[in-house]
Amino acid sequence: MLKKILVANRGEIAVRIMRTCREMGIETVAVYSEADREALHVMLADEAVCIGPARSKDSYLNMQNIISATVLTGATAIHPGFGFLSENSSFARMCEDCNITFIGPAADTIDLLGNKSKARETMKKAGIPVVPGSDGEVKCVQDALNIAEEIGYPVMLKACAGGGGKGMRAVYRKENLENAFRSAKAEAKAAFGDDTLYLEKLIINPKHIEFQILADSFGNVVHLGERDCSAQRRNQKMMEESPSPVMTEKLRKEMGDAAVKAAKASGYVNAGTIEFLLDSQGNYYFMEMNTRIQVEHPVTEMVTGMDMVREQIRIAGGEKLPFMQKDIEFRGHAIECRINAEDPKRGFLPCPGRVDNLLLPGGYGIRVDSALYPGYTIPPNYDSMLAKIIAYGRTREEAIHRMKRALVEIVIDGITTNAEFQYKLLEQEEIINGNYNTGLIEGMK
Repeated sequence: MLKKILVANRGEIAVRIMRTCREMGIETVAVYSEADREALHVMLADEAVCIGPARSKDSYLNMQNIISATVLTGATAIHPGFGFLSENSSFARMCEDCNITFIGPAADTIDLLGNKSKARETMKKAGIPVVPGSDGEVKCVQDALNIAEEIGYPVMLKACAGGGGKGMRAVYRKENLENAFRSAKAEAKAAFGDDTLYLEKLIINPKHIEFQILADSFGNVVHLGERDCSAQRRNQKMMEESPSPVMTEKLRKEMGDAAVKAAKASGYVNAGTIEFLLDSQGNYYFMEMNTRIQVEHPVTEMVTGMDMVREQIRIAGGEKLPFMQKDIEFRGHAIECRINAEDPKRGFLPCPGRVDNLLLPGGYGIRVDSALYPGYTIPPNYDSMLAKIIAYGRTREEAIHRMKRALVEIVIDGITTNAEFQYKLLEQEEIINGNYNTGLIEGMK
């Protein structure tokens, strides 16, 4: 069992990890930037170390300072959360070299799956369906033109080292491909330090379905069902639910088996997520694998009754999974809405500032993951997500009604949030009947 864990993150995910650690009797170390001195995760930790100025590259992305803080405090493991260094193989390898347990997959696995083109090739070899496209990196515009001509337009250019919607361009006509290629390369270079691209067929308005997996170091792999993450704006998820309203038992078994197969093919250990695109004909295609815990993991926790962070820590500590696939049961329905400091009426412009008054929703079936408190000033330096509201119900209809009630209750005075927009989203006919796809939000009036 791990005794002391440094949490290399901030905000609600840092708080979420620390809560589970405390329940397990594990000491925690917080790291923080100068902008986060008054942050909740700093207050909740047993120890806290300042690792640099406000800018992420000088603090939460400063690998040397984080390793130094780990050694200084006597922590033996690092939980990276999501974002920042969570999918950085160099950081995972640095932990390995320093005999620090990285709570996540091995560095070589991150290398393999973090590169989208390499991951795609691995899945093809394992017999998992992939979207038609390039075999590996597209080296020049002419190669892109040739492949696009072969598979047909529209196509999607994607950064090999991508994530979070960066370095992606949809191309509907041949004459637009060259400019898209150059702009995607530039954005990928700025975001990831790697400008390599691959190309695949663009599936128009698909469902975005992902499967949560857990894998231990003894070769045991299980999936924890699916999440429907199709409610997106500019490739960024806004609302997630489990189970998916379009999923059948036959399709769940088929896609779940594919997810387990994908994890085994890559030698995966710890928690991970296999993301698929599901078209209107029921065909599914591997999209990517995220080698970390996901923002939306609470909906899986609610329908399985499982603490994902606890399982991550147990696996990293060398324990076997205490259950098999047949032991995992899915009960009820869960929906998550991300509450962001942004103004939907002004193009979702970020709105940092001071929280003058705060009322977070509660009551039966409501969970809130947040690091907010009254008087807290939200810095402008980081992601705009303030809280995640998770509503659970015996049925999907009950979960939707419960979420709408929670969205009416929430009060965050002093800043503008997207709570009203989330309520409007839940009133869309496509959401109500479950027949929505990744194009829904862009088409909302």
